[in-house]
Amino acid sequence: MKFLTLEVENYPVNWNDVDPVILEEEARCIFDLQQSDLIRQIYFRSDTKSAVIEWESDSIDRVAQALAAFPLVQANLIRFEIIPLMPYAGFKRLLR
Repeated sequence: MKFLTLEVENYPVNWNDVDPVILEEEARCIFDLQQSDLIRQIYFRSDTKSAVIEWESDSIDRVAQALAAFPLVQANLIRFEIIPLMPYAGFKRLLR
């Protein structure tokens, strides 16, 4: 199954003040998940600079578990909205 996650800051964060060690740990965590094919793609939104991550997983619980391990989530700086996706099936209904 595919999932989309949207990052939300828990409060306004000055990213220049965040410990660079935490940011490096965050990057390593995300890199490892991408290398394991759990994270398929990652983007920044151009309007907010928050992360949008595409996941491939057998369950929403696995995605939630992976997100809970993010150092920035553990530091209570950010959280994620998890959106389960399914293939669009409307063409069959619309184009008879």
